[in-house]
Formats: sequence, structure tokens, C-alpha cells
Amino acid sequence: MKRKEFLEVGKIVTTHGLKGNVKIQPWCDESTVISDQSRLFFDSKGQFYREIEDAMVYKNVVVVRFKGIDSIELAQKLRNHIVYINRNDLILAEGSYFIQDLIGLNVYDADIQGLCYGRVVEVLQSGANDVYRILDKGGKERLVPVIDDVVLKIDVDNDKIIIRPLEGLFDD
Repeated sequence: MKRKEFLEVGKIVTTHGLKGNVKIQPWCDESTVISDQSRLFFDSKGQFYREIEDAMVYKNVVVVRFKGIDSIELAQKLRNHIVYINRNDLILAEGSYFIQDLIGLNVYDADIQGLCYGRVVEVLQSGANDVYRILDKGGKERLVPVIDDVVLKIDVDNDKIIIRPLEGLFDD
């Protein structure tokens, strides 16, 4: 499966102050993913970007000042833009994945050869642990808790996740 080079990480929701700062609503687990960047892209192909002059996490947003944006009027023109980062600018910890890389992966049983439960269509972030929402070819939905006892292997390069469902998890 071809992975996107540029990842959506947030949206510019409003301005902050009068000197050109903007507030970005992050779409990632850690707001520092945005604030630690030296540039943000404004398209999914990485053709248009702005360098970051200063950035800080403030409450539930990231306040960013872009080089060359020094007035509220210029900042207002950036509102509602989606911002992206280049996946190569990030190093993920072992066992961490971009959610968009998990969407579409086939989910197989660890003990029953060839049994495919379906594809991941959504990753729900419930707090204690993530939950994979899986749909089979018939449209049946299953929810899989992302815990070590259930999810045994994630192989993004080979389009599969191997699970061992807990007793009763898939009882219909």
C-alpha cells in the first residue's frame, strides 16, 4: 500500500493577536508534532509551505507565527487551511503508527489460517486504548480493542494486522 508523503496534522482555525499569529487545531495525538516543525505545508503534495518563525502549544491549540506573516490581515487569509507535515520529518517510536496508515489494513486471526475479519475503517481514540472499527465484506462491524493481548502484530508494509480476539469479543 502506498503511504502518503504529506500528512494532515491540523487546521488553522483563527488568528491570535494582531501580529500575524494563527491558532492551529491539531489533529494529532501530540500538539508538539506541529510546534516542533520548522515548516508546515499547505497542500497534500508539499508544493506550498511556510517556514515557522515561532510556535507554542497553548491550551488545546498550537499558536504559530509564520515567516512573512506579520499582520492580522495576512493571518486571516490563512484561516481554514489544512496544514500538513512531511512524514520524513517525523520519527515514530517503535510500535507507533500513523492512523491513516492503519486505515484499510486487513485484520486476520492469529490462530485460524486465512480467516480475515475485514478491513480497518476507523481508529477510535477512546482514552484508555484505541479501538479499531472493522467492516467485513458483508458490512458487518466489529470493534477490536488495541491492547497487547488482542493485537499481536501490525504489518503496514504487507497490509495486515494479526489479532487474537478475547473470548466473547466476536460472539454474535
